[in-house]
Amino acid sequence: MVSSLSKRAPTKNLMLFSGRAHPVLAQEVADLLQIDLVPTTAYDFANGEIYVRFEESVRGCDAFIMQSHAQPINDAIMEQLLMIDALKRASAKRITVILPFYGYARQDKKHLGREPISARLMADLFLASGADRLMTVDLHTAQIQGFFDGPVDHLLAMPILTRYVKKKYGKKPLAVVSPDAGRIKVAESWASALGEAPLAFIHKTRNETKPNETKANRVVGEVEGRVCVLVDDLIDTGGTIVQAAEALMADGAEDVVIVATHAVFSGPAVDRLKNSTACEVIVTNTLPLSDDQRFDKLTVLSIAPLLAQATAAVFQDGSVTSLFKN
Repeated sequence: MVSSLSKRAPTKNLMLFSGRAHPVLAQEVADLLQIDLVPTTAYDFANGEIYVRFEESVRGCDAFIMQSHAQPINDAIMEQLLMIDALKRASAKRITVILPFYGYARQDKKHLGREPISARLMADLFLASGADRLMTVDLHTAQIQGFFDGPVDHLLAMPILTRYVKKKYGKKPLAVVSPDAGRIKVAESWASALGEAPLAFIHKTRNETKPNETKANRVVGEVEGRVCVLVDDLIDTGGTIVQAAEALMADGAEDVVIVATHAVFSGPAVDRLKNSTACEVIVTNTLPLSDDQRFDKLTVLSIAPLLAQATAAVFQDGSVTSLFKN
């Protein structure tokens, strides 16, 4: 019996798990991979504690846990950590954590004394809970990849977004605009993808003592008579991006298209974007959007094909980088 077992070739088993934050996206990825999501029991106790349990054996599987850190963000993070721990204790062979939106990514360095570096703490929590690998989309800053002591697949939504922008606006004179100097390298990649469109950025000041508060001072670059593609990684309250759109229109832009990967849409964001001077707001579905958060000029593109391709590449020990060669 022992000899026959030793001759048996090991089999790989991909299992995809979803938390409760964004099950629609997880189901879309599962459909593209032609697999079923693993049935999971998850609920909250009366005091707010979270319980999770998987309804199938996970022993020896290649596990992928998908959870976007949507509001309430701390609940989403804690639920994902518990899912990782449950898989580790149930003898999953490898645990890959899929984070379409990585929570706390904006707190990647200290601006003032006695502040935490929360993005690093997040990486430490995933490692301590048993994660072997992270997969995420458009980190706020690329160096966060180095916070996790293991492989990190940093996926880029830019090909999905640029394809749409080129198809709809490619025949018009374009300019790519960064909402601040810190995102200029991303804007350069966009400019190259859009046929070497000219580059501009918004000079702004930020009040470090007041979160989500900035002031757009002036436009640096030539935007007059052009459709300005204003690119950022996320839209939270919308104040910064809407001010930037107004500054561009005041500087003679023909139109402004706002593009962002993550639609956080906190507080007054929807009203600000709806009433802004921008003609269109383009985002992906890394975060769930309620009906109240959707409006006429909003376009939502699916990130699921990218996540499915990357998941298949990791499972098959293939190259994730090759997904972005073209």
